[in-house]
Amino acid sequence: MEKAKNYLFLHLNILLFSFTGVFSKAASVQFSRYGTKSLLLYVFLLLMFADCAVYALAWQKAIQKFDLNVAYANKTVYLIWAQVWAVLIFRENLSVHNIIGLLLVFAGVLVVQYYER
Repeated sequence: MEKAKNYLFLHLNILLFSFTGVFSKAASVQFSRYGTKSLLLYVFLLLMFADCAVYALAWQKAIQKFDLNVAYANKTVYLIWAQVWAVLIFRENLSVHNIIGLLLVFAGVLVVQYYER
């Protein structure tokens, strides 16, 4: 049960980190449309930096419970979340190459999990 809690914490932390890209892209959109006069630009920048700060602290706690190779292999799940947010929030399209790449990332995580001691 403890191992499941540790993995849940690790993956919630990775999910949190994935929002950094969302806030960054939202800030970029605001800057492109309205320049530096947009209040939302600064809100998204603040959210991006706050997200990074919370993530950095939580990541230090999370990696204490895992071998580094396991923690960093799991961190690649970030790429899957980034694609999910790109499709759901920014209405981007996934290509076949994107999907194949995501499947390879997921397979790599499974391989590392399988050989974890």
